[in-house]
Amino acid sequence: MQTFESLAQQFAAHFNKDHFPKEPASLYEPNRYFLQLGGKRVRPVGVLMGNELFDEIVPDAWNVATAIELFHNFTLIHDDIMDAAPLRRGMATVHEKWGASTALLAGDVMLVAAYEYLNKVSGKYVFTLNSLFNRTAREVCEGQQLDMDFEKRSDVSQEEYLHMINLKTSVLLAASLKMGAILGGAGERNQNLLYEFGRKLGLAFQVQDDYLDAFGDPGKFGKQVGGDIKSNKKTFLLIHALETASAGQKQELEALLKADESDKVERVLSIFRATGVDAWALELKDRYLQEALAHLDDVAVLSKRKEPLRELALYLIHRDS
Repeated sequence: MQTFESLAQQFAAHFNKDHFPKEPASLYEPNRYFLQLGGKRVRPVGVLMGNELFDEIVPDAWNVATAIELFHNFTLIHDDIMDAAPLRRGMATVHEKWGASTALLAGDVMLVAAYEYLNKVSGKYVFTLNSLFNRTAREVCEGQQLDMDFEKRSDVSQEEYLHMINLKTSVLLAASLKMGAILGGAGERNQNLLYEFGRKLGLAFQVQDDYLDAFGDPGKFGKQVGGDIKSNKKTFLLIHALETASAGQKQELEALLKADESDKVERVLSIFRATGVDAWALELKDRYLQEALAHLDDVAVLSKRKEPLRELALYLIHRDS
């Protein structure tokens, strides 16, 4: 069994080629630019790890992994447009450099390219993989729409937020692992256990992300701490604070959400600490992580074969950036 780092290097070498035609350059150059920004590549490598958990990596796994990575980047290009984000990984976003219209089309052809790689898969798993990919793609779009809907509401419950994060963030990681398991010949029970491992790991990852945005070290986090607070973004932390705050704290928090005070981040963080949100978030993150690892433990293969996935889970959730 190979480590995540080893497989990530192999995938980077495999993925580092031109996925698009030359013309029109005004359409395809933005995608070449965006792909070279890189990323953790957790999802495509998850395909390879899911495959290798049950058998040697088959050639089709590389096509599925490439499809997953292209799909993920399609969602990022469109997310940046919807969020009016000026930067992605410290570089100008596609819509910032080329305009929203070109960015929309660039994202669209990125999605088309993903399906082209998925269509290269041969053998008996084609229908199963396509069905799972399509369902996941639809769910990710549903999650993004819910995220935008929540920006206009002040009464989002923890349950609603959890559902949105499950769709927007977790299901793609879960599906990546399951698609790999399918290619590795895993039985249905093992496929579903690996899916649940990925889904719960995705939830733990999002709790950690929300926590770091509020309480992380700016030097390590890689982006401005308190960004979610400044943009009034719904997070696990904010929703829990609103649900558990005293009447006075809730009134102050709601007033801060409507204001643009220079000390807004510090005052919101003060309420977060007073309501115990920081400790609660760490406990929630660890709960989802333990639930994820329990699903992995139940997968019916030798324990040593699961070790790279266990190490990946611990790395993702105990990161500080």
